[in-house]
Amino acid sequence: AKEWVLEHTLKEHSLVVTGLDWAPKSNTIVSCGQDRNAYVWNLQDGVWKPMIVVLRLNRAATFVRWSPNEDKFAVATGAKQVSICYFDEDGNWWVSKHIKKEITSTIFAISWHPNNILIAVGGTDKNLRVFSGFVKQCDNKKDVANGTAFGKKLPFGAILATYPMNSWVLDVQFSPDGNQLAWSCHDSTFHVLDCPTEDRSLESINHNFLPFRSLIWLNDRSIIVAGYDCLPMLVQNNGGGWEVVKSVDNKPVEVKKN
Repeated sequence: AKEWVLEHTLKEHSLVVTGLDWAPKSNTIVSCGQDRNAYVWNLQDGVWKPMIVVLRLNRAATFVRWSPNEDKFAVATGAKQVSICYFDEDGNWWVSKHIKKEITSTIFAISWHPNNILIAVGGTDKNLRVFSGFVKQCDNKKDVANGTAFGKKLPFGAILATYPMNSWVLDVQFSPDGNQLAWSCHDSTFHVLDCPTEDRSLESINHNFLPFRSLIWLNDRSIIVAGYDCLPMLVQNNGGGWEVVKSVDNKPVEVKKN
């Protein structure tokens, strides 16, 4: 087909939809919005059916992401908390537990570690934090019996690491193998944390572009970033440290080395 064809319209939210994520293995969609609600959508007989999530929020939901195992998801909010949601079989609905410790403002950047337990969180309180998202209804302690890069004790909501920044954290992503964590900030800085090392060394880049709004890992040495310059860029580590290398588009740009 040469043109996109509208197949479904999912109508349930009463205000702006702020987050959407599609779980590829279970073919399930989760959405969240400014109406302080989240819905899990399942395709039944050709129709997407919504199931409400009990979020218990007094502010808008800002972002949502399924965990790698697709058995829970995280909802970032303006209520100074992150909601970790999972399915309650007894009640036949989705319920939530809240991570609140030390969060003082809106969260709009979250990323799950591949182990399905650790979760990185950032937002307007100028901190990047790593929490435990361990939920006994979904997770098994045996899966992390040897510990993680952020410790062995992983009770739900525990703060495992905090990295103060000078501005908002706009996006954060664990690498596919979980050994690195990258995030971008509103002051045109970019940061990469080497997780497995004992001191978890942090490398920071002060670049000459407008802030990077989003990022995605290509592999353990390459990241695509994009932001307010409307230009996707390649950030790479070729053995000498991380640096902004070039524009992905066929447009010449001046990359200043710091």
